Amino acid sequence: MSLSLPRSLPPSLRSLPPLALFLMLAGAQSASAHIVPTGSGGLSAGFEHPFTGYDHFLAMFSVGLWGAQMGGRRVWTLPVTFPMVMVIGGIVGIAGLQVPGIETGIALSILVLGAAIALAWKPQEWASLAIIGFFALCHGYAHGAELPLAANPADYAVGFVVATGLIHVIGVGVGLLLGPLWQGRICRLLGGVIALCGIGYLVA
Repeated sequence: MSLSLPRSLPPSLRSLPPLALFLMLAGAQSASAHIVPTGSGGLSAGFEHPFTGYDHFLAMFSVGLWGAQMGGRRVWTLPVTFPMVMVIGGIVGIAGLQVPGIETGIALSILVLGAAIALAWKPQEWASLAIIGFFALCHGYAHGAELPLAANPADYAVGFVVATGLIHVIGVGVGLLLGPLWQGRICRLLGGVIALCGIGYLVA
């Protein structure tokens, strides 16, 4: 049985394999997760947001997974650095400073981190920290810009940071559990899937 694709899709997308097309459309669908309705939001809303905003979840999960894949100090230095730098980005967003290309940076975070995992790339520690630090600024800025719309901005921020740390832990756990299996091929496959999602965000 063949899958019938919507006729409204451009020919370039209709020619993609179904799995790749699904991942790209899922990325486009989650773009709306950045919006915080006015007057909503508190500790629970901030905690839930990274889990329901798939772009944020994939990036944060990838940070933990990549750290576990590289091993050594980076198992903890990457997950600790990301939320710390994310807070700085959040402050810039709250201040209302206009920074172009944030959404592109978020999409690139998924693509680059997924590709790094897929390729089992192990740069020097300072380089890996610089990479995730840059992307943390993008994610932090996006949520800092949303905070004034929340009913309880401080509670929302705390919930978001706690959830970020938890997702990092999940990523590290998955990496440590699956890393030894089949010479790390499962982790690399996960990275490839994540990178495909990043492409979906970029073309959305």
